[in-house]
Amino acid sequence: MTKAVAILIPTKDSKVEGRVTFTEDGGKVKVHAVITGLTPGKHGFHVHEYGVWSEDGMASGGHFNPKSEKHADVTAAERHVGDLGNITADENGKATLELEDSHLKFHGPASILGRGVVVHEKADDLTTQPSGNAGGRLAVGVVGVAKP
Repeated sequence: MTKAVAILIPTKDSKVEGRVTFTEDGGKVKVHAVITGLTPGKHGFHVHEYGVWSEDGMASGGHFNPKSEKHADVTAAERHVGDLGNITADENGKATLELEDSHLKFHGPASILGRGVVVHEKADDLTTQPSGNAGGRLAVGVVGVAKP
């Protein structure tokens, strides 16, 4: 079993922060996220190309998409590897997420290690190409190997 973590750091003028853990087990990766400082409602949540933080979050590039697929929901068979759908913040601005995914990998061309994790200001509409019209970037983290 391999484990990785991304600590989400707010972009400029944001108070969004959190922790995302990825655990590889049996060919699938389990994702557990706890994020605070959000406005209530849905927010796009993705793995991006580059593990780089910047004031506006743009240095993290676009959604991680090594197979050149179309943007879609996390449940779609064909989608960006980085498409994780939306997280939903409660009235206190806290969002938690638990999901299991077979697209995310720790090895090979689809490896998420060293990539960025981004929380967006708006909901991902799950269809608009290439990024779901999710708006600005509120927090960015880098996926790094964690102690098991």
